[in-house]
Formats: sequence, C-alpha cells, structure tokens
Amino acid sequence: MHPTAARATVRLLAAGLALIAGPALASAELARARNCNACHAPEKKLIGPSFKDIAAKYASDANAQAKLVRKVREGGVGVWGQIPMPANPQVTVDEAGTLVKWILTGR
Repeated sequence: MHPTAARATVRLLAAGLALIAGPALASAELARARNCNACHAPEKKLIGPSFKDIAAKYASDANAQAKLVRKVREGGVGVWGQIPMPANPQVTVDEAGTLVKWILTGR
C-alpha cells in the first residue's frame, strides 16, 4: 500500500473509533467535571458505590433513570448505607440524565 494511502486509512479508522467511543468518553469527562469521581469510581467502592455496582443494582428497575437523575440533583441517604449522597443542584437535569445513562449502560 502506498504510504499516503496507508496514512489516510489509519486516519479514517481513528476517526471512526473516536465516533464510537465518543459518548462514553464524553460522559466520563462530564463525571470528572462534575466531581462525581470524588466519591465514585468505575469499578471500586470509594465513599459511594462504584458505577458498576450502581448499574447492577438498578439493572431491573424500569424507573432507574428518573430515580437516579433525581438522586444526583437532590441527594439522598439509606440506599447504600448511612453515608449521604450530597445534593448536586449545579448539575443540570440534562447532564444528570447523560451521567445516569452512561452509568447504567456504559454508553
């Protein structure tokens, strides 16, 4: 293959992979920007449950999206023990929805 064609092919493949991974990466960035990672991690418990554990707990709950959007914004206590989830009113409803969808689906 000609070097120019090879470079073009690599660029196209990289662009395609970025489009596929984009939403998950964007949501991970949003989680960092909104300081979710101060208490939560993808696969291990910190102060709060891991994103993986949250997804597993709510996997069969048809109302999980709405419940968790409300929990992100209003906070709560008791579901995972007595350490409270603080309210995050600075997180918009749309941002909370994006974060919750990412946590529940990995996308």
